[in-house]
Amino acid sequence: MNEEQELRVKRIENGTVIDHINAGQALNVLKILGIPDSSQGVVSVLLNSPGKFGIKDVVKIENRELNVREVDKIALIAPNATINIIRNFNVSQKKKVHIPTFVEGVVRCVNPNCISNSNEPVTSKFDVSVEESLRLRCTYCGRSISEDIAKHLL
Repeated sequence: MNEEQELRVKRIENGTVIDHINAGQALNVLKILGIPDSSQGVVSVLLNSPGKFGIKDVVKIENRELNVREVDKIALIAPNATINIIRNFNVSQKKKVHIPTFVEGVVRCVNPNCISNSNEPVTSKFDVSVEESLRLRCTYCGRSISEDIAKHLL
């Protein structure tokens, strides 16, 4: 079997490939990117794809490059992801996501009594730490989020 026969997803001419997404998180990545609502081109999603380091998800988006805010959100749910910018069928840039040390207006606090969840004009703010696992700590009430971060994304 030659390489063309093994190819499961068509190459893209221009756009973004998000690789090494934690298995099961690709649909959350699509949510972060507002897909399908904001998509102008073909979007390919690979779920549970075998890779060198285990099972992963991959998202390919034609004719779109991600902004910094989108990449920061993706880093919170897929800290090992890589962002590949594709131009003329070639990778023009490849970079690992960077987990920010602080996020603002990205995540909703789990504490219903937190001031950031009130009618006050307050934007949620979290300190991000990666000790044993990724953890977000609200700067207002001190509550932490370490599981199912995707459920709390704004």
